[in-house]
Amino acid sequence: MSLYMFPKEKLAAFVEALLPNYRVVGPVQTEYGYAFDDIASPEQLQLDYTTTVLPPKKYFLPQREVLFNFSNEADDQGQPHLDVRPVYADVEPTVIFGVHTCDMNGIMLYDKVFAEGYKDEHYAARREQTYVIGIECLRPCDSAAFCKDMGTLTAPPVYDLHMTDVGDYYMVDAGTGRGEQLLLDHVPATMARKEDIQQLGHVLSAKWPNFRMRLKMSKDQTPSLLTLGYRAKLWEELGEKCLACGSCTNVCPTCFCFDVQDELDITMENGARARIWDSCQLREFALVAGGHNFRETKASRVRHRVMRKGKYIKQVHGLLGCTGCGRCERACLVDITIPGTLNALSDEMQLEPGD
Repeated sequence: MSLYMFPKEKLAAFVEALLPNYRVVGPVQTEYGYAFDDIASPEQLQLDYTTTVLPPKKYFLPQREVLFNFSNEADDQGQPHLDVRPVYADVEPTVIFGVHTCDMNGIMLYDKVFAEGYKDEHYAARREQTYVIGIECLRPCDSAAFCKDMGTLTAPPVYDLHMTDVGDYYMVDAGTGRGEQLLLDHVPATMARKEDIQQLGHVLSAKWPNFRMRLKMSKDQTPSLLTLGYRAKLWEELGEKCLACGSCTNVCPTCFCFDVQDELDITMENGARARIWDSCQLREFALVAGGHNFRETKASRVRHRVMRKGKYIKQVHGLLGCTGCGRCERACLVDITIPGTLNALSDEMQLEPGD
């Protein structure tokens, strides 16, 4: 890794230089808040943003994606033959600016889920064509964030470039060789000097007191807490409140559940198989053949979601499934929150810090 720096006034020129050859994406102001969207001019880019409604996962796992097309055609002998053709979208080289550290931790989990073991070629094609440029969080997005609790207040090694505001300059950490080349090809950056690195250290050290802790326990205690609290009364209480609307999972940077649907045209001869975002909080999610639903109650679905965030995903992939971004808290209409749930469960189980 190499550390570079360039004047903040050169950011617009950096973005302008990228636009002819890349799809440039970043946080922009909308009537509904901030959102990751295409940048047509540098003035649209808002690096000093709170948080976005949706995380940048939509650029790696689209809300709807066709996996393959199929058609019922006759072979050379006139016999019916199902022809299947995989569909790989033409992925335009993309630069995503201003990714917060919590969302980078979400991308790190996706890299494990979709790129390790059984590699998802659709995800890999997008990931390989996308440059991630992070921005260091020097203060909380808002009161809903609890990234400090979840250990996601530092940038994981998934970025190509990571920028830190150090006053008149951006200090830029080149995390990959291609990121370093992207920087040097498009902005007059210079290598950081010893005194610049010392200033960066002061800036990073000074940010930590700005973030408060919201959990009563350490994040490392959540798997054992959820194991102990599997049959807690709390789940029934939350089930009575929950609207089962799925808003929490739709805005989550680590949720990756999807439905697979076959779509036929009017001739019934041609069609496509698509995957679409789904939610474990919807009643239909766990409905199987014969009309059986293995998570019939809202209480069981709320519990399942929290168990995935704090236990199940870590067991499989080694990372907690919550980044502390606070989006689900902002989206929930009945004020069900991850910190509130874990703290209430800790009280019910009488778990002491360090247990």
